[in-house]
Amino acid sequence: MGLFDRLFGSGDKEETQLKIPFGRYTDSYKTPEQYDAWDLSLEEFEKGNYLESYRLFFKYLRDDTCNNVQAEEVNGQINFQLLQGSKKIAGFVNNKKVSVGAKVAKTDDLNIGFMRRLMEENYKMEYGRFALDDDNDIAIVFNTYVLDGSPYKLYYALKEVATKADKMDDLLIDEFSVLHQTDESLLEEIGLEEKEIKYAFLKRNIEEVLHEIDNGKIKQEKYPGAFAYLLLNLSYKLDYLILPEGHLMETLERIHRLYFSQDGKNHLQKNAILYKEFKKLLTRPKEEYFKEMYRVTKTFGITKPVTHDRVVSFIDGELHNMNWYWENGHEQIALAIPGYIVGYCRFQFAVPKPVKELFHLYYEVTESTYFTDLGYQNGFLTEGEHINKRAVKKAIRTIIDHNKRQYPRFNPDTSELDSKSIIGFAKSYLLMIKNLDLTKAA
Repeated sequence: MGLFDRLFGSGDKEETQLKIPFGRYTDSYKTPEQYDAWDLSLEEFEKGNYLESYRLFFKYLRDDTCNNVQAEEVNGQINFQLLQGSKKIAGFVNNKKVSVGAKVAKTDDLNIGFMRRLMEENYKMEYGRFALDDDNDIAIVFNTYVLDGSPYKLYYALKEVATKADKMDDLLIDEFSVLHQTDESLLEEIGLEEKEIKYAFLKRNIEEVLHEIDNGKIKQEKYPGAFAYLLLNLSYKLDYLILPEGHLMETLERIHRLYFSQDGKNHLQKNAILYKEFKKLLTRPKEEYFKEMYRVTKTFGITKPVTHDRVVSFIDGELHNMNWYWENGHEQIALAIPGYIVGYCRFQFAVPKPVKELFHLYYEVTESTYFTDLGYQNGFLTEGEHINKRAVKKAIRTIIDHNKRQYPRFNPDTSELDSKSIIGFAKSYLLMIKNLDLTKAA
């Protein structure tokens, strides 16, 4: 199976079954037709043609690859629904108002604990608000008059309602026993074998990093940055490759927030906090992880679009830090640094599409065993952990062919790729990405 088919699917039934999603969903990669629909939506709204503006708005939101948005016009009103993870967001727009709602959780009792929690969450929201619907179930709602409901406002309001509903259901249900799921029909179950592989990968990688921290040749007190690279690379790698929901997703996001928060703690103190977070993940029952392993359809992403210059700057600022560790035999730390660069960029940013695909290939090569366990036949590693340079070049050529219309000068220089070791490959591969010309077609 080629890289293009693995990333984007094909018509072959067997290959479709292996179409496993990786990394956070982003809505940044829209078609020219979608961007045209957005521009026209703004124009029609300014003219006062509100229904036509909203028709075009939903065309802009709709991703035909996953059927995430449905809109139907009945008697001068557009009824719509969109999918965001485990939640369905439904509403209507007409010439007077916009109304949106999403059920979050069912409740057996109006417990003061979760009611207080919801009031606190309301203070954090800019557009929507938590409320109780007619059945006393928890919902997030948003309403506005059409005159104040421009496509810009509606986009950010829908995004807030959708992403908050999708995130809070698992967290609230995990915290309060009186709460239950509203509708699990939107969740696509994955097979038990895949869950076992992902759990084993999670457990093994956490144990390896914690063992290196506890028993490595260098001490944290002298090199706190080295262990920060290990811990953060671990977090981003798990987030990308396992694509967790619920508790694990929130823990990995919290790890990121804790480390980069301006709270006065030094690197040693932050490393200790992250270490404890991963320790707690090891004690969590396997069955709890399995409940959070499913596939969903999304409409909104949470990563920030950036240009390639931002990626180049990040590589320039971090990659050279691996040299000393590599030269002095600390290979696990050395490899964590390019892994941290790739992981951070995919966790935080919606990078240009060719870079997104090259970053995925980075994981396919450096975590080749994991992909093989999942059923991918990539052949990127030879016996002795050497890189199969021919297979890597072929995969890169597929990425070039897939992006050449939009990026005609995109042509990665593979001549300097190091195939002797995974560490050498990782460094040379990121240098190749750094030197890309991603000038768009006129």
